[in-house]
Amino acid sequence: MAEIIEQPRYVCAIGAQQTVLAINKAIPILNSGPGGSEKVFSGVSLDAGDAGYQGTGYAGGTAVSCTNSSEKEVVFGEEDRLREVIDGTLKILKGDLFVVMTGCTSDIIGDDVGQVVSKYQKEGVPIVYAETGGFKGTNYVGHELVIEAIINQFIGDVQPKVKKSLVNVWSSVPYQDPFWAGNLAEIKRLLEGIGLKVNILFGPKSKGVEEWKTIPNAEFNIVLSPWVGLKTAKLLKNKYGTPYLYHPILPIGAKQTTEFLREVVGFGNLDKNKAEDFIREEEKNYYYYLGRSADFFLEFRYGLFHRFFTITDSFYALGINKFLIKELGLVPGQQYITEDTPKEHQESIRNEFENSSKAVSAEVIFETDGGKIHEGIRNYDHKNHKPLIIGSFWDKDIVSELKGYELDISIPILNSLILDKNYVGYSGALTLTEDIYNSILHVY
Repeated sequence: MAEIIEQPRYVCAIGAQQTVLAINKAIPILNSGPGGSEKVFSGVSLDAGDAGYQGTGYAGGTAVSCTNSSEKEVVFGEEDRLREVIDGTLKILKGDLFVVMTGCTSDIIGDDVGQVVSKYQKEGVPIVYAETGGFKGTNYVGHELVIEAIINQFIGDVQPKVKKSLVNVWSSVPYQDPFWAGNLAEIKRLLEGIGLKVNILFGPKSKGVEEWKTIPNAEFNIVLSPWVGLKTAKLLKNKYGTPYLYHPILPIGAKQTTEFLREVVGFGNLDKNKAEDFIREEEKNYYYYLGRSADFFLEFRYGLFHRFFTITDSFYALGINKFLIKELGLVPGQQYITEDTPKEHQESIRNEFENSSKAVSAEVIFETDGGKIHEGIRNYDHKNHKPLIIGSFWDKDIVSELKGYELDISIPILNSLILDKNYVGYSGALTLTEDIYNSILHVY
């Protein structure tokens, strides 16, 4: 039976238009009804603030091409209208890759979008299509559907020319993760620091479509995510024979980051001495700042929170949980996973939480309904202490009710401008630490 979900923290599959926009000079074309594009854009990017005022970018926002299907198209089909929109887009927008995405209406009435797009493909137009009707799932699912379409239809069945130390990284979901650009840039810097050449594929540190063409040439793939990216890595293994390293924990802090980098060094048979030199310098910088703040951490007692709660997707929740427990010595309360995680991945995610610490364990709850999440936190025994809630702008009311502290790291984020900020690795952990304690200090 269908249910109404209060305050969902994701959008539907067609929200992967933002995945396309995160590829330099890639252009989305929507075969859908009016309003769908604007709604998902509002949810995961809007320059009015839902994800940190990230703006429209090239060909985003109101510039997204769309068939704007009406009752006429529902009755008689949208294929002719789609051809018109594709032709118009090719004339007006300069792009290196065009991605046609379907909405619910198109998928329900059965438009043969593949046949329409194949005509342009035969003419040499760099164009692909992905069926991303809302009932296919969330934009996390749509993200991988778009990637699969690009790999199968644009890159195609080529013979790999494997290049030593070249890797593809599958990690942060663009725009859904408000800090995606900074996170991916820092992941690229860390991996290059231990001797790799990195296809980061999205954002300003990527070479755009030309970089995507080199995906088959990678020596291996890295999946740095609890589950998003695994399907892509398996596709690339089957298609091009490329092995992959799966690391489900977003590395935050010295312990997790050093562990991750050493795992990559072993998997890729890289120069250990070079990698250790890089790690040593990163750790030296990291511990300098933590050491300099030791007196603060030891003496600060004003309004210190009792436990921390996360209300975010598994990508952030796992990494933050391990960092706060292992390196800052904080105690977890309930950890809410909000991205409608596929059931086949939930048990492995629970196990990772259980392995965060031998002495401390977190209660993990998979829940997409914001109202139910707030009710759970409201009924938690806080022992008259103030909680720290790491979530989104939607959690302000429960924070205020419990007189707690908050840090917004997931959509919607309305009170921060996000540029290249990141929460990954050594430097990202310092930023996260600053933000957590600043949320307390700002109250005084």
